Parts: sequence; C-alpha cells; structure tokens
Amino acid sequence: MIIEFITVALAVFLVTVILEKLIIPILQSHKVGQRILEIGPRWHKNKAGTPTMGGICFIMAILVIMVIVAIISAIKGKNDELISLALALGLAVFNGMIGFFDDYTKLIKKQNEGFTAKQKIVLQSLAAILYLAAMSLTDNINTALHIPFTSVSLELGWFYYVFAFVLIIGFVNSVNLTDGIDGLASSVTLVVGLFFGVVALIANDVALMLIGAALVGATAGFLVYNFYPARVFMGDTGSLFLGGLVVGATFVLDEPMIIFLVGIIYLIEAASDIIQVGVFKLSGRKIRVFKMAPIHHHFEKCGWSEIKIVIVFSLVTLLFCVAAFFGI
Repeated sequence: MIIEFITVALAVFLVTVILEKLIIPILQSHKVGQRILEIGPRWHKNKAGTPTMGGICFIMAILVIMVIVAIISAIKGKNDELISLALALGLAVFNGMIGFFDDYTKLIKKQNEGFTAKQKIVLQSLAAILYLAAMSLTDNINTALHIPFTSVSLELGWFYYVFAFVLIIGFVNSVNLTDGIDGLASSVTLVVGLFFGVVALIANDVALMLIGAALVGATAGFLVYNFYPARVFMGDTGSLFLGGLVVGATFVLDEPMIIFLVGIIYLIEAASDIIQVGVFKLSGRKIRVFKMAPIHHHFEKCGWSEIKIVIVFSLVTLLFCVAAFFGI
C-alpha cells in the first residue's frame, strides 16, 4: 500500500501543478484577483490582485485521480471499501462549492464579502446533515466516541450526530480561517495529510490512505505556487474543500476526537478569532486580546515573517500529529 500511497500522491501533485500552470494566467487575464481588506495588515496591500480561487485546481486533480482509482477498484471488485472515501469527498466538494460561489460573489461585487455568515452556515449545515445521513445509511458511522489516550469509548447514541455536526462545521471554518498568509493552510494540511497516510498504512485502511495521499499531493502541488511569495491563493473554494476532507478523514478513521490534536493550529486560529471578537464586544470595543486576529496576523504584527509563521505552525502541527498517533 506504500507504493499506492506514493503513486496517488505523486499523481495528484503533478496534475495540480499542471492545472495551476494553465489556470493562473487565465485567472490573471480575467482579473480574478484577491482584494485586501482595509482593516488587514498594511503590508498585505502588495498582495492585491494576486489570482485567487486556485483551489479549483487541486480539487479537480483529486477528483480526476480518485475517479481513476475508483475505476481500477471496480475492475478488481473492491469498490465497497471506497464508500467512506466517496462520502468524505462529497462533504469536501459540497463545502468547496459553497466556497466557490462565495469567491465568485466577492469577485462580481468587487468586495471582500460573498455569502452572509448566516447563508454560509445554513449551506454548511446542509452539507454536514447530508454527510452524516449518508454515513449512517451506509453503516459507516459509529456512535461510540473513543477518547484519545484511553481505552474508553462513550456510547452517545443520537447525541453523537449533534457532536459530529458541530465538529464538522467548526473545523471546516477553522481551516478557512487558517488560510490567511502565503502557504500556511497548505503547509499545515500537508502535515495533517501525512499523518492520515501513516496511520492508514499501519491500519491497512485503503480509504484513509487515499485521503491522506490526496491531501499530501494536492497541498504539495499547490505550495509550488502558494509558498511565499504566493503566485495564487486557494480562496474559500480551496480552504473549505480542504476543511471538509480533513474532518471527513477523522470519521473514516472513526476517531473524530483526534482532530483536536492533528488540527491544533486550525483550532487555535478559530479560538483566537472568537476570543478577539468576544472580548472586544464585551469590553465595549475597548480591549483587544491580540494585536490582530486570527492569531497568524498577531505574530505578523509582532515582527514574524510569513515564512517563519508557516514553519513554526507546521512544526507545531507535526508535534501534535506525533502525539495523536500514540493517542489513537
């Protein structure tokens, strides 16, 4: 299965690189460029006009390679083991579509707001509900929740679906928040993909192995153009897709709690944003906990370079992924 992992990851990587090479000039010619918020860091102004929606390329790459894998598996009569993979991809694609229309709306309106927060949450809720329903109908969900680092599993019954629903929406949006500087979301998710790949190889889990390979290949291929200084951004299209695929992978593994470890950076990014907004409003708009949120912007304002932030955050992710490995 190691050869299969490397083959799929390399295939997704190559297709992503090729598609980005072809699509970036098209995005530039159509002026599909990122607009920078006035409240953002002033040094981000030079990023204005950088092509966005580049996530379309690695989404297409993953889907093309996964279709080929499915065809080969069908010929071998092994398609049953790919059901959970297909459902995780469905969750990711649904969220990616939400991001695509959000990005498209921003570009048409020439402003940094697409769907309203309520509209996005409603659509993401629908995606989560459909995913959980499909997982239940295909007997690919276990309502006993394993607690990492213990042999304890709590049977939650119907409440498991409530927990899973909140987890999906929360972490999909957390990955979206992490995509704020060049290469950050891609690099962190690359490490997370490697984690799933290693666990899958040890557990001999084909579906999880393919998700891990897809994440590694897609993010590595995208980093060719997204690492500082970025030549393209993934947009909400890419970040929401990645969020859906990462959280979907935890359900394929049947270890949803593990995302609090492997996704520690996503969690910190989201928490910093919630804390910043909450304290600011409760203090009558007088107190800010961070110089700017999400937290990667705080470190920027502390003088850290984008490259340093990406390296440190990726190393933190790696350390927590190692811990998570022993917690399964």
